[in-house]
Amino acid sequence: MRPSQSMSRHRLLLAFLSVQLLTASAVADSTLTQRTAIGGDQRLASPGGVFQLGLFSLANSTRWFLGIWLAASPGAVVWVANRDRPLHASSSGIVALSGRGDLVLLDAASGNETIWSSSSSLAAVVAQLRDDGNLMLADAAGVTVWQSFDHPTNTFLSGSRAGQDLRTGAVWSASSWRSADDPSPGDFRYVMDTRGSPELHVWWNGRKRYRTGPWNGLRFSGCPDMTTFEDLVEFRFTHTADEVSFVYRDRVGSPVSRLVLNESGAMQRMVWDGALWRVFWSGPRDQCDIYGACGPFGVCNAVGAVMCGCIRGFLPSSPAEWRMRNASGGCARSTALQCGGGDGFYTLRGVKLPETHGSSVDAGASLAECGRRCSSNCSCTAYAASDIRGGGTGCIQWFGELMDTRFVDDGQDLFIRLAMSDLHLETTKTSKLVVIIAVVITSFALLLLSLGLMIWRKIWLRSKQVTKFDDIVRGECPTYHLETLRAATDGFCTKNEIGRGGFGIVYKGQMENGQEVAVKKLSAGNSVQGLKEFKNEVDLIAKLQHRNLVRLLGCCIHCSERILVYEYMSNKSLDTFIFDPSRRVDLIWRTRMDIIFGVARGLLYLHQDSRHTMIHRDLKAANVLLDREMVAKISDFGIAKLFSSIGDHQVTERIVGTFMMPMCGGSGYMSPEYAMDGMVSFMQDVYSFGVLLLEIISGRRNQRGFNLIAHAWMLFEENKSLELLDPAVRDGCSLAELEQAATCIQVGLLCVQESPSQRPQMAAVIPMMSHQQALERPLRPVVCMPVSTLADLLNVQEDTSGNVELTITNLEGR
Repeated sequence: MRPSQSMSRHRLLLAFLSVQLLTASAVADSTLTQRTAIGGDQRLASPGGVFQLGLFSLANSTRWFLGIWLAASPGAVVWVANRDRPLHASSSGIVALSGRGDLVLLDAASGNETIWSSSSSLAAVVAQLRDDGNLMLADAAGVTVWQSFDHPTNTFLSGSRAGQDLRTGAVWSASSWRSADDPSPGDFRYVMDTRGSPELHVWWNGRKRYRTGPWNGLRFSGCPDMTTFEDLVEFRFTHTADEVSFVYRDRVGSPVSRLVLNESGAMQRMVWDGALWRVFWSGPRDQCDIYGACGPFGVCNAVGAVMCGCIRGFLPSSPAEWRMRNASGGCARSTALQCGGGDGFYTLRGVKLPETHGSSVDAGASLAECGRRCSSNCSCTAYAASDIRGGGTGCIQWFGELMDTRFVDDGQDLFIRLAMSDLHLETTKTSKLVVIIAVVITSFALLLLSLGLMIWRKIWLRSKQVTKFDDIVRGECPTYHLETLRAATDGFCTKNEIGRGGFGIVYKGQMENGQEVAVKKLSAGNSVQGLKEFKNEVDLIAKLQHRNLVRLLGCCIHCSERILVYEYMSNKSLDTFIFDPSRRVDLIWRTRMDIIFGVARGLLYLHQDSRHTMIHRDLKAANVLLDREMVAKISDFGIAKLFSSIGDHQVTERIVGTFMMPMCGGSGYMSPEYAMDGMVSFMQDVYSFGVLLLEIISGRRNQRGFNLIAHAWMLFEENKSLELLDPAVRDGCSLAELEQAATCIQVGLLCVQESPSQRPQMAAVIPMMSHQQALERPLRPVVCMPVSTLADLLNVQEDTSGNVELTITNLEGR
């Protein structure tokens, strides 16, 4: 065909398409053929209307892109065709199937120049957008010749693959946007590394930034929380001679989800709840997820006072750098390997497996065979199971440095080659421990009889005190008859149960006059155990009158029964809102600030404005109740303590409250000085308020597996504090509210500083949050008391047997 004839036919096609565009509706069918096209503000919709394809603009109308988005959330663009070559006007864009069977984006303003083409190897006669968000081109026989799922941008949808086609070399990877309003390829890439045991990596400007760990049959080794949303999505990992890929699929009836590589390099699993996108998972999660944070043969512990430690049998390569908290140089062996039967294996438990690049993988070997192979090869430094199902099967062997190892919940066992002398050291320690335990048990048996007599005498004396105490209480607090409260709660029926505390069950009740009340009933078996706390509540809360404190209406003492009656709080406790993904969206920023100020005013009243100044000692989200108008009220004064002045402090052996126990005390809601030394002061409540403040802002709980304080500090240091703000409210905040959130985060970090003298008093906290008082820069917080010697700093052990999270009401040291 002569060129003139080709150009003539091309003009006729464009003229035909122009007529089609003029007569088409704003939302077209789900398919395009060589006789149809879309352009301008027209859309191609999937059959069920779930996704749309068309031209869109970001931030301004001078740059237009061809993309796919969720119809219910147009801002959620999941695929972009012309990422780095935008149109300058939507009216000039035409999307059509060319004569050679490619899907093309033409610019009519530039002489119908081709801006983007699918460049499929075979000719397509139809293009269809499906309800899973996949744009597919098919030939006359219905065979798919090109699909958008094979060319992801920054998003993976249900059914799209991340990985590699080992036959053709095709790679299914993602690259971040340059910025929120620029979809051109950014600095981050999300790819499958197939060299060794396959795992997903995030690269930043050619350097590794984050890795998921290898697939272990159930999940990626470093992503234990993948299994927590298996009710929403199912995972499939394929590793054959033809393909290595990872695919997730939304379960039937589940909402639409997407996996996004955002502009800051974080991978986020987001789920559409019908109104908002909720973040269900994000990685990196903390500093331990940053690649190589602790260097070769180092192990990272995100909940430890010192983040990096050395694997047993290794010491810091540069002690001076480690003292400055720079552990990137890693660790070196303390004893050289002997090989030839002079070595053994140490089991490092609960970890994300080290990077597998360069490792040897045999899925068919047993774990025992894997150990024998590693033992017989002097170059093998460690081994582990490649599949954790069925007790562990398959074999991964490492032959060099172990890089990027960290502790994770439900982590794997890693067997590390050590010199026999390093293993014997552990055996000697164990033998000494056995002797010590035997001596302790023998001593305990000898003291058992005398201890029993002492307990019996104490109970007898306590029973005599109960009668005396009952007479005192009846004079301090209004009383109710037991039958009155029994009738109000339908006989303490379980259907009226609204909560459980450390010493009893709380029921909703309705008095004869219609008044709703909360009835806290101590069981007969616990009446002696909780006597001190019961007396404390009656003595203290009955004397308090403040809008932000729960009001005690009265009590009931009948035989062994001890009952407290409070005003009823219809919205229950704060933790039922902020830690519930479906409810915390109701807590808009203004409501959260009202709650924060309410708690702060309640504490200020306790510390300074009340006639009976006191420390609450158990401030936490579960002990902040919300009334019908969402007014916050502090509750549960069972372990509160009277003080005469702000400067007072005491030391107690009776540690009470709520805390986590990682490597040492002093996290959760409990201040370090109280958990470690029993030091009681008003600053104890200030620390708890700081933790609570960060939880309200973030919507996340400070707990084992996620150290909220450390996370908040990391973001503050990187000038990214607002990333801590709960995504459920962040997008709806004004600039002034975002500024207020940043201020509150800084106040929270001031409140959780290590030294009590560094924390602000509650009288200063409220002006700080109201911008009436200048803010100081907080010092780095710690989760426990600092190590006291260089040896303590350099010998952080990896044994996590003590990493136990406890929520207690009464832990007594005797």
